Amino acid sequence: MLTITQGIFKAYDIRGIVGKTLDAGIARSIGLAFGTAARAKGEHTVVIGRDGRLSGPELSQALASGLQRAGIDVIDLGVVATPMLYFATEVLDAKSGIMVTGSHNPPDYNGFKMVLGGEAIYGDAIQSLHQAILRKDLANGNGTYRTHDIRQAYIERIVSDVKLARPMKIAVDCGNGVAGAFAGDLYRAMGCEVIELFCEVDGHFPNHHPDPAHPENLQDLIRCLKESDAQIGLAFDGDGDRLGVVTKDGQIIYPDRQLMLFAKDVLTRHPNEQILYDVKCTRHLNDWIEQYGGQPLMWKTGHSLVKAKMRETGAPIGGEMSGHIFFKDRWYGFDDGLYAGARLLELLSREDDPTAVLNALPQSSSTPELHLHLDEGENVGLIEKMQREAQFPGAKQIITIDGLRVEYADGFGLARSSNTTPVVVMRFEAETREALARIQNDFKQVILNAKHDAVMPY
Repeated sequence: MLTITQGIFKAYDIRGIVGKTLDAGIARSIGLAFGTAARAKGEHTVVIGRDGRLSGPELSQALASGLQRAGIDVIDLGVVATPMLYFATEVLDAKSGIMVTGSHNPPDYNGFKMVLGGEAIYGDAIQSLHQAILRKDLANGNGTYRTHDIRQAYIERIVSDVKLARPMKIAVDCGNGVAGAFAGDLYRAMGCEVIELFCEVDGHFPNHHPDPAHPENLQDLIRCLKESDAQIGLAFDGDGDRLGVVTKDGQIIYPDRQLMLFAKDVLTRHPNEQILYDVKCTRHLNDWIEQYGGQPLMWKTGHSLVKAKMRETGAPIGGEMSGHIFFKDRWYGFDDGLYAGARLLELLSREDDPTAVLNALPQSSSTPELHLHLDEGENVGLIEKMQREAQFPGAKQIITIDGLRVEYADGFGLARSSNTTPVVVMRFEAETREALARIQNDFKQVILNAKHDAVMPY
């Protein structure tokens, strides 16, 4: 049996390598600790589900046994997408849930995304589970166990509300992740003809990695759109809470541009409301949201942090560059790639040429995420030092809500500390290639001033 280590308790979830930092014994301890926390909130029932990973059945069984040992009644949804687990905490008699998922990580990873009393837990709340296990400060009881099939209720809830103006032919790439078990049926029920790519759930991920944030994982979908008469392509990550979009002409519509289309629509029903987006998103969102009568609100990266901020502000929609889109308008406020795909199809079905509409959304030259790899803990110290000391002479504004986002008249640069790995994440955007190079150079100088031996990723 493995010893439980703090390293698996991340900022937004618990995640480890099966057989090295995570096993059934640890899953059972996490169930006990979470069950104890749930009971402290007056909760008596917890919903669980798992994605298509090979280690899922063993870990979710152990998790259930830990929850029951803490006196919690368990409702097991079986194999579901993460948003279906969130949906269950909204519609079943249980406000708490745990999804056993490794999301988009390699096949030997697995982990737990958690909702406690209706709120996605993060930060200190996750660390306190570890503390409870170490202190053996755990409840004792004898909870029940039952299974429940949420599939039909989830699909019917979406189909009853999201309506296409005309039938569409689409291509869907699930990368052998768990979304493949549901995406085809959902979109066919909405009236689409669906070409399915890699929709067989397979925890080995034999075709490509299920992570639409990386262009190499979208090449099969781009090829399919070129060779077929599908009008639009949707791609999902391993657990179905993030959406990737590809146009007929092979352009990738990144999530910050997807959010523009969604925000314009949502603001017709929620004028003057705040629209949330994370620090990695395009600077064009600010002007776009204002143009359509909303209030732009930039916030920290992290799905749990965005959800918490949406509850605090009452924002009807929020989004992250990583692909999490959170609809509170007509939905429940959690991140759901399958639902975001449905809402996208609803909007595009009203248009004669979906590709033209998507390609017309404002765009600048930008880099993908760039990672400066450091030793454990160094990333946090480096960003704090830069926040204190860094000078950016040509900048209009320096935003420090999450790392350093430096706004220029013709672009922006971002350096922030990853909450999950010892990495400084960087991203750059500008109106011209020359401006992009200039801003990247400004950041390079500042980082090398703060850490002379940094090995820059560009």
